Amino acid sequence: MLNGFLRNSKVRIGLGVFAAFLLLALLGPWFVSSVMDTTPRAIDYDALGQPPSANHLLGTTLPGSDVLAQVIVGARGSVFVGITSAVLATVIAALVGVPSGFLGGRLDHGLTAFTNLFLTLPSFALTLIIAGYVQGAAWWVIALIIAAFEWPGGARTLRSQTMSLRGRDFTVAMRMLGESKTRLVFAEVMPHMTGIVSAMFLRACVAGVFAEAALSFLGIGTTGSVSWGTIISEAQGQSAILNGLWWWFVPPGLCIALLGTATALVNFGIDEISNPRLSAANRKLMKRFRRAAEPEVAR
Repeated sequence: MLNGFLRNSKVRIGLGVFAAFLLLALLGPWFVSSVMDTTPRAIDYDALGQPPSANHLLGTTLPGSDVLAQVIVGARGSVFVGITSAVLATVIAALVGVPSGFLGGRLDHGLTAFTNLFLTLPSFALTLIIAGYVQGAAWWVIALIIAAFEWPGGARTLRSQTMSLRGRDFTVAMRMLGESKTRLVFAEVMPHMTGIVSAMFLRACVAGVFAEAALSFLGIGTTGSVSWGTIISEAQGQSAILNGLWWWFVPPGLCIALLGTATALVNFGIDEISNPRLSAANRKLMKRFRRAAEPEVAR
């Protein structure tokens, strides 16, 4: 399973890009301070709002800060919020969806009602209100707020998949043999949902990055920190588009888009592995089979 997963070209490209951003988030601040010998807020008074050059590879902001340094350091805030919110949302979805689908009964009705309640809430509006109330809090608080409204869709997916697996022959046989429900869930049911959970985590991660960027763009979030969203927000606030400073807002926007594309590639790869009909190799094989069969049909 793992070898087939890693042999898929889309998965390799997507995971490679995702790993590069994660490495950038971990080592970016050290690289900027030790190798580039600068800070995201350092001002070069001789290069105010200058385009990319040898001294500033991605140009400078209107106040004179290096855009490359801001993009590198900003990866930590954006990626860490995305990953943390995705982990929390995935865990909550699993804790709600799997027991609901496997155990059924009153527990299922209660957890389903709880999930539907969150689905009907105006999630982004509530996220704005709560994030605005705790403005200036640590990045993990922002991640927690985002995760609180990300899990319901995943919980419904896991519930329906668990209900399907609960009726399979192998789970029925294990129950007849007296296997405990806890072991059935963790040893038999959960391994069959690895692809769904991994795809759910990646989608939640990118959704968390987008949500953090949206909050930062609206001026809500951690105070004094740099993220891709805050870079775009500052560029918009100082009319970078009207002044033609494309190098200020395009790089962080491309980073967000590239992270979303990497996630989509991994999810496409997971779909191809879990559904052979979507496999590119199988599609080519079927085309060759049809071409070979056409002369036989004509005869």
